[in-house]
Amino acid sequence: MSITAEHLGRAADALGLSGMPVLVHASLRSFGARVDGSADAVIDVLLDRGCTILVPTFTEPHFAVAPPARPTMRPARNGVDYARPWPPPSHPAPAAYSPGCGLVNPRLGAFPAALLTRQGVRRGDHPLNSFTALGPAATELVGGQSPVDVYAPLRALAERDGRSLLVGVGLNRMTLLHLAEQRSGRQLFRRWARTRDGRTALVEVGSCSEGFPQLEPLLQPCARTTAVGASRWVTHPARAALAAVVPALVADPGLTCCSARCRACRDATAGGPLPAGPLG
Repeated sequence: MSITAEHLGRAADALGLSGMPVLVHASLRSFGARVDGSADAVIDVLLDRGCTILVPTFTEPHFAVAPPARPTMRPARNGVDYARPWPPPSHPAPAAYSPGCGLVNPRLGAFPAALLTRQGVRRGDHPLNSFTALGPAATELVGGQSPVDVYAPLRALAERDGRSLLVGVGLNRMTLLHLAEQRSGRQLFRRWARTRDGRTALVEVGSCSEGFPQLEPLLQPCARTTAVGASRWVTHPARAALAAVVPALVADPGLTCCSARCRACRDATAGGPLPAGPLG
């Protein structure tokens, strides 16, 4: 048995996604069967229903650079052990990111890579953690992203009453929860990227997400679920998810800590970089 567009469409309709901006995190392997049309079939089903699709199209292996030696560019409590050798780039890339570079971290899977090839996509201007959108509200969703405002697309999603859609993946893939961390008062981590004029600049990025599944009891009341084959689909309204999680993180920052051994979690739950350091 294969998964057809009809199966996918029934799932989208069951979750009430028509006309919505939708932040999609998807695993095609989760279906347990061949998907007719692969990632493009899921894209087409959502577009046919008037959705605007938003996906992370991160390029951190390609455009990240080592931190400069200057102390002002190495903030404390930044989720980084500066004493360890910085790994060399694992992917050849141009010196500086541009939205038209066409590159994406292959670990994000086939769905973002497929969306990025579509005509009419709009990609945000962040050298390490860009988001890309396709559909009626694409420009409005990603137009505000910059190296110093990484989660502008997630704010725009919430402002437009959008949805987060997990297709066969868990809460550890739900990037919307990084915005909840930021709104709870945490400073985002600083990383380093080359600007188009050749400088090395500090840019905003998120923290570890492996502890996000611990937020499921808070998110369950606003979740809607369905299944396509072996793939479990879960959607959350962005506003409701943020409203549920932000106060809980203010009260107990350790809710998202995956392990006491995780430096990123320790530093993030302590409040993030000190001093924050100038961005850009």
